[in-house]
Amino acid sequence: MKTKPLPSLPIPATPPGSDAIASGMPVPPIDRLRLMSPSIWEDFILEWTHSLKTRYKTVERCAGAGDMGRDIVAFASDQVDPWDNFQCKHYDHPLQPGDIWAELAKLCYYTFIGEYSMPREYFFVAPHGVGNKLSNLIRDPDKLKRELLELWDERCKTRITNTKAIPLDAKLRAHIESLDFKRIKTASPLTIIEEHRATPWHAARFGGGLPARPAAAGPPIAILPNETNYVRALFDAYEDRLGCAVASLDKLTDGALNAHFRRSRQEFYSAEALREFSKDNVSPGTFDGLLDEVHHGVVDVVDAAHADAVARVLATVQQAKSLILASNALFSRVNSSDKGGMCHQLANEQRVKWRP
Repeated sequence: MKTKPLPSLPIPATPPGSDAIASGMPVPPIDRLRLMSPSIWEDFILEWTHSLKTRYKTVERCAGAGDMGRDIVAFASDQVDPWDNFQCKHYDHPLQPGDIWAELAKLCYYTFIGEYSMPREYFFVAPHGVGNKLSNLIRDPDKLKRELLELWDERCKTRITNTKAIPLDAKLRAHIESLDFKRIKTASPLTIIEEHRATPWHAARFGGGLPARPAAAGPPIAILPNETNYVRALFDAYEDRLGCAVASLDKLTDGALNAHFRRSRQEFYSAEALREFSKDNVSPGTFDGLLDEVHHGVVDVVDAAHADAVARVLATVQQAKSLILASNALFSRVNSSDKGGMCHQLANEQRVKWRP
């Protein structure tokens, strides 16, 4: 008896590169959305709405028991109005009308009893987006409202609150009839992903590395108030070596030390540029964590005995530039000047002293 040969596996048109061998084929962002848990999905939407800074002053998450049909709420000012609602629905399929009736009923009921006002815009956000039937309904607000009223007893009456049924009496019906259902909208997952790119959380969520850093601007000619502490610390170190007072840069006549000072300012501003870059591209606290790593890496050198305070500065900066710092998310965007500059940032925060 002859046996059938096993089917051969197809050969990929393009062999996987070294990155794919090391970590597997990349997962497209749209697929990553669908892998999120409902809780992580709400975190993701909170991050996205937080990035819409031109539209909102504050964004809050109020999902959970007692949210009254509000997941993420965004306020245009310090006042309660106007506000927008982002209702997070995390299902394994595009949203259908049956997925949203109870949520719309909560909106109608809680605005009816005055718990909150009608939002300016009410978005359904879901990783699979919205199915055709619901999309067509949302585009026809009158039909959406009509079907909600027709289905109230079947799909809404007992799903608004766990404590009681909410019958559709004449007053509630009149309230629903008065509501503007044109405010009910959806947000495309692809649009959300694109706008989420502007947040400092995007690289952590989707990978792909950090964007390139812009070239760091050099220091201004004049020493600014934000430089006061580290500049004074450097002048103290120079005084320790020279044995005379250094009140200002024009009093620093030693050529080598003058060059060192100018180089130190360049490094300080390089590190400041990295701090600014971090605000838009990595999670809050990432740069502070990096600065802590540098501090831990150099503090023993700072505390060691040295010929003078300038020698302490030189040895500390040299040590900082030898640090790997690979555990920090900014690792791939840190250069040698940044590491030296972070020593001066530490002096600026008075976490290290060159002249005890």
